[in-house]
Amino acid sequence: MSEQANQQITTKFNEIAEKYDSQRRKLIPCFDDFYQTATSLVHVDHASPRILDLGAGTGLFSSYALSKYPNAQITLIDLSQSMLDIAKRRFGETQATMTYIAEDYSIFESSEPFDCVISSLSIHHLEDQAKQDLYKRIFKLLKPGGVFVNADQVQGSSPFLDQLYRSDWVAKVEATDLTQEALQAAYERTKLDKMAPLDQQLNWLRTCGFIDVDCVYKYFNFVVMYARKTAV
Repeated sequence: MSEQANQQITTKFNEIAEKYDSQRRKLIPCFDDFYQTATSLVHVDHASPRILDLGAGTGLFSSYALSKYPNAQITLIDLSQSMLDIAKRRFGETQATMTYIAEDYSIFESSEPFDCVISSLSIHHLEDQAKQDLYKRIFKLLKPGGVFVNADQVQGSSPFLDQLYRSDWVAKVEATDLTQEALQAAYERTKLDKMAPLDQQLNWLRTCGFIDVDCVYKYFNFVVMYARKTAV
């Protein structure tokens, strides 16, 4: 991702950091199903998995993973230090091993592989080629048999469907008690979106070598994608 794009994203999410969690449920009409489905797919065969959360923000998805695996070792990486500061407060009393990294996750490397890579509402900020490059990187970061769970937003497969998705979302968030200021800030953040169609992304994952690639959950343009690295 370019330095300018990184800076734009960092600035916008630093601004919203303190209010981010309280607004999530109102800005994601399918909030419970979305995160519960994603969490159910974070599945490993031992009690202390190594989990990498890309674009972790305030640690919301990590908190669900931690509730399932209290002894997990979780690495949270995000461009916004302000968002990670919220995550540190969230996990302050946990007994789990938490690591916080404020940097561009599209260039992240690790000498030790992960059991699971997760991400929520972040990868859609990347250009298409950057998404494909990231999926290749994730494949390399995973242990054999490791899983990738991406809870994100996608572009409609046609201009009509894309507008349908947008109109539905606007109608539902306008019906909440969010202030006009909060709504306008949310609309401004959508200008950073570079969404790609679902089928295209599933094909990119297969091309990287992932198996059992699927969209397990879909609500308009909110989706949960799943992919697994071969065990041998």
